[in-house]
Amino acid sequence: QIQGTIFPAPNFNPITDAQLLGGALQGISCEKDVLIDILTQRCNSQRLMIAEAYRDMYGRDLIMDLKENLSHHFKEVMVGLMYPPASYDAHELWHALKGVDTEEKCLIDILASRSNMEIFQMKEAYLMQYNNDLQQDIDSETSGHFRDTLMNLAQGTRMEGYADPSTAAQDAMILWEACQQKTGEHKNLLQMILCNKSYQQLWMALPSFIFQGPQSQQKFFYNNLMFTCCNSSLLVLCVRDKPSYFAYRLYNAIHDLGFHNKTVIRILIARSEIDLMNIRQRYKERYGKSLFHDIKHFASGHYESALLAICAGDAEDY
Repeated sequence: QIQGTIFPAPNFNPITDAQLLGGALQGISCEKDVLIDILTQRCNSQRLMIAEAYRDMYGRDLIMDLKENLSHHFKEVMVGLMYPPASYDAHELWHALKGVDTEEKCLIDILASRSNMEIFQMKEAYLMQYNNDLQQDIDSETSGHFRDTLMNLAQGTRMEGYADPSTAAQDAMILWEACQQKTGEHKNLLQMILCNKSYQQLWMALPSFIFQGPQSQQKFFYNNLMFTCCNSSLLVLCVRDKPSYFAYRLYNAIHDLGFHNKTVIRILIARSEIDLMNIRQRYKERYGKSLFHDIKHFASGHYESALLAICAGDAEDY
């Protein structure tokens, strides 16, 4: 069962919440605990209703007030929670593409894990927010087979909700041959399968010759994916098992990159109403310690409290 950590709050009253937020933000000192208690315990659609009530009540924009009163990573969390999902994706893609260094893994995080409708909505949001076409920016800011892969993903044409065992076996053979032959034609076939077949189809195709084979076979596959683009192995994991993929990305961001705040914040917010509980479970199973434990170890203050509230850790995770 796919499950997030944030759900619609019962007995929800946007006017009451807007009043509490106004008091917390307009006072002599910002009451950050109030912000955490409200914004991490309401689903996204409820937060948008609070923002509307706040605007009606105070004649001010809640996001702007959050930006003016908060700082550093805590501000990034609170502001990030206030974006609709498509706008948040567009925001993250823009910074990943237009930053000093292109954040390739962020591009995979978003484009490889979203549905066709979500990709369409994020492209619309990207155009509205930045007056730029997402696919044109991908084309200008990336290169090679990685660019081709991203352009394919950004089309939002993946098959959805269908899996055929016989076709999955054929796809598995094509993927295997692509790894062995390393020709341009097979690169294109591999890209076509990974970017266009349904997630259900890829779940069937990939294990048939990777995950159920000997370890040497798995190593061969991942090593030879490098000829397509440097992030193909991440793409394979993402399209096959999203919770495992995001658990890996979080662990890597926390332990290998010295707590890469932007990655941790983005994944927790984006997956909070989708499958963050499943990601937590995979994290604990694969790495021994809970996500809750590792966040407490590396973050601090109200920033830590906000991340833990989104993560929704259990007492046993301390």
